[in-house]
Amino acid sequence: MKRWFRWTTTGLLTALAMVLALGLARADDEDNWLPLFDGSDLSAWQNRDGGPPGDGWVIEDHVVTLRNPRTGYLWTREQFGDFVLELEYKTQGNSGVFFRTGNLRDHVQTGLEMQVHRPTDNLNRGSVGGIYDALAPSKNAATDGWNHVVLQARGSRITIDMNGERIIDADLDDWTEPRRNPDGSPNKYRTALKDFPREGYIGLQDHGDVVSYRNIRIRPL
Repeated sequence: MKRWFRWTTTGLLTALAMVLALGLARADDEDNWLPLFDGSDLSAWQNRDGGPPGDGWVIEDHVVTLRNPRTGYLWTREQFGDFVLELEYKTQGNSGVFFRTGNLRDHVQTGLEMQVHRPTDNLNRGSVGGIYDALAPSKNAATDGWNHVVLQARGSRITIDMNGERIIDADLDDWTEPRRNPDGSPNKYRTALKDFPREGYIGLQDHGDVVSYRNIRIRPL
């Protein structure tokens, strides 16, 4: 009876230690998140010249919306390399989330873009959730309302989850040639994606359409 009691006590202590460790790890994960937009201000963002964001980006009810297109992109003030980016968006048209952008005056050729758009069943390299002109999403997981995105960049690997479904799993080292994707299709990039910057700015695109974002945060890895 005593032996059973000792074994049970040891097992309980081990289980409690595991639960405590898991709780501490989760708390540590939460502590490592950095708010990029918490609904109150755009202090973490700039225009491409380092000044304040254009006044076409309006905050209403904890949401930032591009009300007056052609006002310019939003760019983070900080640069990020390996990270997990989480956000929600909805749009009436076309936008994009740039990441690891090395040169704000040449963002198309120095940064990657996750396409933001209305959902469509015609999947291509310009479909919502895809890496623009490089890789189509595996499926349409978007809705016409709010969409939840988790984008992870770690070394050469990029993954994108939309509304809880993995739609992109890419290894940039597979893009070995300028202007060409691994499947042989052409793209617009003058540099092979394997040689793109592995650190840079996060950007919210102004493509001339109304788009809204909320709950934007990032966790460096």
